[in-house]
Amino acid sequence: MVPTVVAERQAVSKSRETYARPLAELLNKCLGDTFARQGFASREIVTHWSEIGGHEIGACAEPVRMQWPRNPNGTEPATLILRVEGPTAIEIQHQASLIVERVNRFFGWRAVDRLALRQAPLRRTRERPARPAGDPEAAQRIARSLAIKDAPLRVALGRLGAAVKRP
Repeated sequence: MVPTVVAERQAVSKSRETYARPLAELLNKCLGDTFARQGFASREIVTHWSEIGGHEIGACAEPVRMQWPRNPNGTEPATLILRVEGPTAIEIQHQASLIVERVNRFFGWRAVDRLALRQAPLRRTRERPARPAGDPEAAQRIARSLAIKDAPLRVALGRLGAAVKRP
């Protein structure tokens, strides 16, 4: 009877399966530690900044860090440090109370009581300008001039030729 119990225990310990975990689950720990070093209570203030501050504020300012006061009871709110582009710093300064209110509403408690502004270029990715549409007539004209029997290849090369000849 004893050997069967041991065999059952071994079977149970070997039958553990590993499952693929979502990438977000793995990145949350890594990014959470990085954002915590910058003083952010959660990474959402950075990732959802345009939604928190609004699109106008999000376009000209971005959060750099949250600076928490050094006190033993931890009840004082933080200072949110924002990076702003030079000409818009005055506008952001005038909207400071609105930004503080929106951040606190996002967190659901009084996490921030003031802003500090740092004038510097934003690190956000610039949107690429839309490519101009190709000329379909030029693509068809070039495709007709090609001596290729495969129709899809001929059409694709015609579009390529029209894109290359575009002014």
